[in-house]
Amino acid sequence: MKDMAMDAPDVVLLHSNDIHSRLEQAAKIAAYIEETRLTYGADHVLTLDIGDHMDRMRVETEASDGLANIDLMNAAGYEAVTFGNNEGLTFTPEQLAEAYGTRASFQTICANFYQTSDGARPSWLLPHAIIRKGKLRIGLIGVTAAFSEFYTLLGWHATDPLAAVAEQAALLRPQVDVLVVMSHIGITLDRRMAAGIAGLDLILGGHTHHLLEEPEVIGRTSICAAGKFGEYLGRVEIKLDAATGKPIIRAECVPMDERSQQPEAAALIGGFMADSGRRLGRVITVLSEPMPASAEHESPLGNLLAAGLRRKADAEIGIVNTGQLLGGLAAGEVTAGDLHALCPSPVNPCRMKLTGTEIRLSLEEALQRTFIDKPIRGFGFRGVVLGTLAVDGLDIRYSLDRPDYCKITSIMACGQPLQDDRDYIVGTIDMFTFGVGYEKIKLGTEVSFYLPEFIRDVLEQELQDADAVADSRRQRWIMD
Repeated sequence: MKDMAMDAPDVVLLHSNDIHSRLEQAAKIAAYIEETRLTYGADHVLTLDIGDHMDRMRVETEASDGLANIDLMNAAGYEAVTFGNNEGLTFTPEQLAEAYGTRASFQTICANFYQTSDGARPSWLLPHAIIRKGKLRIGLIGVTAAFSEFYTLLGWHATDPLAAVAEQAALLRPQVDVLVVMSHIGITLDRRMAAGIAGLDLILGGHTHHLLEEPEVIGRTSICAAGKFGEYLGRVEIKLDAATGKPIIRAECVPMDERSQQPEAAALIGGFMADSGRRLGRVITVLSEPMPASAEHESPLGNLLAAGLRRKADAEIGIVNTGQLLGGLAAGEVTAGDLHALCPSPVNPCRMKLTGTEIRLSLEEALQRTFIDKPIRGFGFRGVVLGTLAVDGLDIRYSLDRPDYCKITSIMACGQPLQDDRDYIVGTIDMFTFGVGYEKIKLGTEVSFYLPEFIRDVLEQELQDADAVADSRRQRWIMD
């Protein structure tokens, strides 16, 4: 950070976002936080997290219901956090209460989040906080992305985050020297917030994984963000201007990759890894023969997942991309840890109506390499490529010698020829409703979601059904 016409800062604010359970990076961040407190004194350092610290793809997070992440933040001395969709949508209200209400030693702040049961916030959640550091009164407002349709299914009501910030800012501005928004809503809304809401000094952003190595300034508001996965830690130095009483802000993002892990944090991670082996060692079933999986073509495990989605949704047809499965299952004992390893994505089942035409076009695309090999990032997906489509309730004949969108020669749906103009009830996954991957599926109507179940929970249920396992070996895609 370049020297400026200011003495030592009144406060050094350190902020992380979207770590997504890269726990080793969190341990490096803990070391940097410790060094900064030793340099400036704890009374002049404020440490915040802007959400999506947790990600259930990591076994320590999965097995501990997020408590591994909470303990790491406690040990690092975080003083306030807001939460992201990975916390709010992939953990139950009871698990969040245990994590933030019982386990956390920091304040949890989110102004646009309520319980649907009574319209109130849970006791562990604050709309704002005022923290004094040195001579500064720092006001904190937290907001998270309002995935209202999903949150309703979990018993939450998420409101417009910008309206919530405006309300809290009007309340806090007269009481504080510096007003900070902890914003897990993405860069587009952060910019709109800065331009449209008066009185904000600093917006610390997350959700869209944007890295701002220098602050973006709109009016009098500085926007900062530290990217993703703990690769950087945001650092903001704040000092009040002696003449105007306004905060002077200078900011940067500090790279973490070359730094060493804090030994205490590394020990915590090791302890949770050992505990996760015990919890995820639960035996689900014993297979008499292997169940292979492939992203490129039909396989028993993909068929089993498609059939499970059909049954879960009480649907006529099941459809899922095979890239959701990162591997197959060997013969012998299958544990909860095995399922987590091959299906780590926090993707939920859903039910919708699709026309025969939409189904047919999606199946045609499932035969094209541009779709099968398409890399996918985000939207809950923790795999590598999209893969082809695994199906149930359909029997498809095709020829690879025919041109694209004409490769399929016949489709039987529930024993009858697929009718292009008919609506079919389909069990599938929420990822498709975002328009990612097989985009025709986004056109589905009468969509309903199943939360908090993940597709690995569907697999677990199906693996305990001997008839379902046997039927998964029946071929759905037949080459002419």
